[in-house]
Amino acid sequence: MQKFISPVNLRSLFVKNAEDIVREKGNDVFSISAHATIEDALKIMVAKKIGAILVEENGEIVGIWTERDLLRNSILDDFDPKTARIGDYMTKNLVTADASESIYRMMDKFLGLRVRHLPIKKDGKVIGLLSAGDVIKAALIEKTREFDELNEMVSWEYYENWRWSKK
Repeated sequence: MQKFISPVNLRSLFVKNAEDIVREKGNDVFSISAHATIEDALKIMVAKKIGAILVEENGEIVGIWTERDLLRNSILDDFDPKTARIGDYMTKNLVTADASESIYRMMDKFLGLRVRHLPIKKDGKVIGLLSAGDVIKAALIEKTREFDELNEMVSWEYYENWRWSKK
């Protein structure tokens, strides 16, 4: 029996990267000034149905504001979303992913660094923002495709080798 890799099966040798997922999802990236209020950020997040927004100052990304930041800061005595500046409460240590990073490398970052959102950079510029859910969905689609391809290979191999035997 001859083993070969068809063009269909060759696809499973390559894993999607961050740029592929951004392209499929759409590259809408929402940002807000570090001088804006938290209430301003929350209004955008609710209107756009997003869980995170990038924070910028002088055209540069300086942090991220997430649902988790809201929860963590809401118990502080001096926290008032109507007057608090987002730059004072945002997550400043921004964890990013390169556009060429694989699904599995990004999953390592989500789990190992306990973050839920990764800005995706290409040539030093943010091209998208992926959530853990976006990446897990892409991984499940990849695994389903791989399973279907393997199942097809096994099925054809079974039928090709099946013989009627005369008694």
